[in-house]
This record gives sequence, structure tokens and C-alpha cells, in this order.
Amino acid sequence: MISRFYLLPIFVLISVVCLAAEDVVSAVHGTIQKTDSVAKTIVVKTVDGGEHTFHFVGHTAVHGAEKIAAGARDAYHGLKEGSEVVVHYTAKGGEETAQEVDRIGEGGLKVAEGTVTRVDRGAKTLTFKTANGADETYQMADHAVKDAGKDIATGAEKSGKVTVYYTEKAGHKVVHFFKAL
Repeated sequence: MISRFYLLPIFVLISVVCLAAEDVVSAVHGTIQKTDSVAKTIVVKTVDGGEHTFHFVGHTAVHGAEKIAAGARDAYHGLKEGSEVVVHYTAKGGEETAQEVDRIGEGGLKVAEGTVTRVDRGAKTLTFKTANGADETYQMADHAVKDAGKDIATGAEKSGKVTVYYTEKAGHKVVHFFKAL
């Protein structure tokens, strides 16, 4: 009977830790090396030489492949081996699940470069000055708002220069990914 009383606090502690753990979304930039439609996975070789296997699930969003995928009804929405992508994913128990895949490069998301002048997380906007001196304000996807603090703080603030990858939706430019130059 006493041993059960010792197990109860341990069980409660483990439960609290599990509930407190949130799915943290990370991102990697690389090239698709392999797709597996049976396992619903893609293997991405990152720009730093690592490899990740990402699982596609029903809610995995794909951006930047709409034109290519006009007739495609597969889970990959036209993504194929050799596609340059940024994968936003969560990791749980050693398994990486793609939450969103942004196809970049030729035929993918649109690209703009400029110098950051303002990030408004509350309004989910990023304002920057383009090479021709014009100020442009873009909406940011939710994960881009979270990345704004990390990416801009780790390099872009020195020069303020970024490359922005975006889509156009209902007349608004929506940033999905950006990186410091």
C-alpha cells in the first residue's frame, strides 16, 4: 500500500511535464532528396549538409507549388525530388512532422529583399525598405511572427537586410519565411 503512495507523486510529476511540453515549431531549409508516397514522407538535405525525414499529415500545408500542382492531387502538392524547400516542423518522440512546406526557388514563393525597418508582432506585420527606397509592409504567417524574433535578432539586426519569401492572398503579401542576409 505504501508503494502506491510513492508512485502517485511520480505519476503526477510525469503528467505535468508532458502537459507542459508544447510542440515547438522549427524550420529547416534544403532540397528534397526523396519522396515516399506509401510512408507519406520526404527526405530533405539541409543547406548545412544534414538530412531530415519529415512525415506528412492531413493538415500539412504546402505553399509555393500551386501552379505546378494545378492538376496534382497527391499529398505533396507538386513537390518532387530536387525542389528547394523550407519545412516548418514539430518533433515528437524522434519523429519530425511537417506542419508547412514552403517551396522556394524558381516557380515557388515570391522573393523580395530589403532592410527591415519595423516588426509588429501584434499586427503580424513586417515593414522593410526595398532597394529602390520604397517602404513595403507585409503580413506575416503565424510561424513567421515567431521566427521574426529569432531570425532578425540573430543577424539581420546587424545589417537589417533580409530576404522575404511570400505569397499573395486576397491582395495582401503574406510572409511565410525570411532569412537574414
